Amino acid sequence: MNYRTLGQSGLKVSTLTLGSMMFGEQTGAEESLRIIDKARDQGINFIDTADVYNAGRSEEIVGRAIAAQRSDWVLATKVAIGPADGVPNRAGLNRKHIFNAIENSLRRLDTDYVDIYYLHKEDHDTPLEVTVSAIGDLIRQGKIRYWGVSNFRGWRIAEIVNVAQRLGVDRPVISQPLYNIVNRQAEVEQITAAAYHGLGVVPYSPLARGVLSGK
Repeated sequence: MNYRTLGQSGLKVSTLTLGSMMFGEQTGAEESLRIIDKARDQGINFIDTADVYNAGRSEEIVGRAIAAQRSDWVLATKVAIGPADGVPNRAGLNRKHIFNAIENSLRRLDTDYVDIYYLHKEDHDTPLEVTVSAIGDLIRQGKIRYWGVSNFRGWRIAEIVNVAQRLGVDRPVISQPLYNIVNRQAEVEQITAAAYHGLGVVPYSPLARGVLSGK
C-alpha cells in the first residue's frame, strides 16, 4: 500500500480509503467486520463513516472493528445531515447540533476522539463563523484532531478557510467531493479551490455507487 500526506495536516493516509456507507444495512455486521479486517491486512489505514449512515449502525460497526488498533487508524466521520424526522436542531451546522452530534458519534464509535470531522454538507441557515467557532472548540477539547468539508462548492471552501484564519481556528485539511468518471463536476471548481488552499482531496463514490463496477 502506498501512503500520501493529507493536505497540510502531516497525516499519512493510504491511497485507498475504506468507505462504510453500506455497513449495517446492505452489508451486515459480520461481513462488514471481515471487510475492515481485510482492508487493514492490505495496509489501508483510513476509514470513513458518518453519523447518518444507517441510523448510526455504521459508526457502531466501525468502532467495534478498529477498537483494538485505534491509534493505527485515521478515522473520519461527519456531521450536518440529520434523521428524516424533521425535529428542529437534529441537523445542520449550528453549535447545538454539532456538539450533540460529536458526543453521539464518539459513543457509537467507542472512542474519545475522531481524527477527521467532516462538515457533511453546506448549511445556509447557519453563519460560517458559528460553525467554525464550534469546530475550534471541539479541537481544543480534544474531541477532533482535524476537520474538513464534504460536498462544499469551491467558493464555500475558500470562504470557510478565510473564516477559520480570521477566527484563529485551525484550517480545514480535507475536501471530499463526489467525483468519478461519470460525474466530473468537481473538476470545475472544487478540486481547484481545495488545491489552492492546501486541502487534500479524497473523492467519494469513485465507482458511481456500483455503476462502474461491471456488475
